[in-house]
Amino acid sequence: MALTKLANLVDPEVMAGIIEQKYVDYMKFAPLATIDNTLEGQAGDKISLPHFNYIGDASTLAEGVALTPAQLTASAVTVQIHKIAQGVELTDEAILSGYGDPVGEAAKQIALAIASQEDNEMLTTLSGIGAGMTYTASSTPTDTDILAALELFGEDIDGQKAALVSPAVYTAMRSNTNQWVPASEIAANVAIKGAVGEYGGCQVIVSNKLTTSGNIYIVKPDALRIFVKRGTLVESDRDILKFSNVITASKHFATYLYNASKAIKITS
Repeated sequence: MALTKLANLVDPEVMAGIIEQKYVDYMKFAPLATIDNTLEGQAGDKISLPHFNYIGDASTLAEGVALTPAQLTASAVTVQIHKIAQGVELTDEAILSGYGDPVGEAAKQIALAIASQEDNEMLTTLSGIGAGMTYTASSTPTDTDILAALELFGEDIDGQKAALVSPAVYTAMRSNTNQWVPASEIAANVAIKGAVGEYGGCQVIVSNKLTTSGNIYIVKPDALRIFVKRGTLVESDRDILKFSNVITASKHFATYLYNASKAIKITS
């Protein structure tokens, strides 16, 4: 008869797959971002991102008048890579005799913790949207402000975009039958993971992290980027004095508003 050892129950490689899958499932905002893995295996914990400034519109020239060339200028922003981590410690008794599946629950909760923190940082990044792409509502932002705020995209208003809203705004959306389209009717066209429907041409993502009195965000593809230095790493270690097993997961990354013209903040 095969002997079941604690090493069989706490297998970092197995847990890594479980945590990574659940982590992806739990994320709300991170799927809207483009993932950049170019930093993996490279030295350094910072990345410098150039931003070219617009040279200005063309000018009208009279016959024989020489054109004065514009100067192409650029600025750079440095993004700092950092680490997030979470872990649990399970005693032998908890693993062997505990109710339910303590090891599986540990993997689930670690994945949720990592995903939740990454979403928190995505929201922090979105909160830094500048004045040029900020729409100020007359009172607490609601669904009708989304339609007015879309004008900030100008001639680029068309195309795929997501509206990140609170549960309260979601409720208001569903009562506006002129704009609301449930997910069941757009199933074939849902391009954004977790979308619950469409409103004003935006696929809707609902999150408890966005409070009733908080901001609403509208995000287009390539507005956000996640620079990954090292993906989710799961490790375990045994404490032979306490007869327990420590399970941890960590990730090194940075979030960045890569294209400010593709994201709108609606605030009060």
